[in-house]
Amino acid sequence: MSEGFPSAGDTTVHFGHIAYRMEERYAFRDPKVKYFQTWSPEETMDRIEDADVFVCSGFWDNALLDKAKNLKYIQSIGAGYDQFPLDELKKRGIRLANASGVNQNAVAEHAMSLILGLNRHIHTGRDNQNSSTWRGMLGDLTQREDELIGKTMLIVGMGAIGSRLARFAKAFDMNVLATKRDPSTAEGPADEVVTPDKLGELVPQADFVVLTCPLTPETTNIVDASVLAAMKNTAYLINVARGQCVDEPELAKALKSGSIAGAGIDHFWNEPLEEGSVFWDLQNVIITPHTGGETRLYEERVIDILDDNLGRLWNGETELRNQIV
Repeated sequence: MSEGFPSAGDTTVHFGHIAYRMEERYAFRDPKVKYFQTWSPEETMDRIEDADVFVCSGFWDNALLDKAKNLKYIQSIGAGYDQFPLDELKKRGIRLANASGVNQNAVAEHAMSLILGLNRHIHTGRDNQNSSTWRGMLGDLTQREDELIGKTMLIVGMGAIGSRLARFAKAFDMNVLATKRDPSTAEGPADEVVTPDKLGELVPQADFVVLTCPLTPETTNIVDASVLAAMKNTAYLINVARGQCVDEPELAKALKSGSIAGAGIDHFWNEPLEEGSVFWDLQNVIITPHTGGETRLYEERVIDILDDNLGRLWNGETELRNQIV
């Protein structure tokens, strides 16, 4: 086993999450380790000293380190890890791995559902249902539902999620354009992949601009006034990345003016979305509450990574799956 890492029978795993049923799902695997779950930051602080392994995301607090005397490995429940003090973890010899890849199919499906919902006017159909309104046939072609065949999807960020989404788009006979920092590593079936600096050349061609990129200094406000102005007035913006990738005031202007057709948004700069936000009242927007990756399989996929990494540690291996530190 890795130096200083306990044997399976002596390992204690601490799950910390407000909603995910990690302990419950872990029990079905009949694990060899001791394990427990805490459901609040306060309870987590009280119990962290019992943990050799901590599986968490939003409950992380740097103050935990002073009480976590036995902690040797942190498994983040999410792909993000900016909340963790990487240098301090390294100094203390605490391993960190993230959950990159666990939600690639879920988020790609979510993006496709937003695209289909907007294109087929599912949201307005539900609004009509809620008001007991039977909409008549439409003579105005511009107001009718549309088909995806022959449409062009622009994927901003051709990583695991974007590549999966490209496969879905091709199943609908769509054209696929994409951006990626290194186009030679793109895996999805795109018709063209370019570097992000050429985004402006692709935007005018797109019927759907889909954000699947990570949040970095380069992607913060990557959809700004200039990108929105370059979009077709029949085009939709789909954001299953981070709210900070979009200049929200400029997007609100574009949606209200009709300079773009609509948007599907799964993440905002501030969450929960404030009660007075203009986005609540926009009829050409579908909002989901940051649930793109949240499916019934999420816990299982995180636990798959946990089990893999515990096995590596017990076998004395030095590299973890999705290792950050």
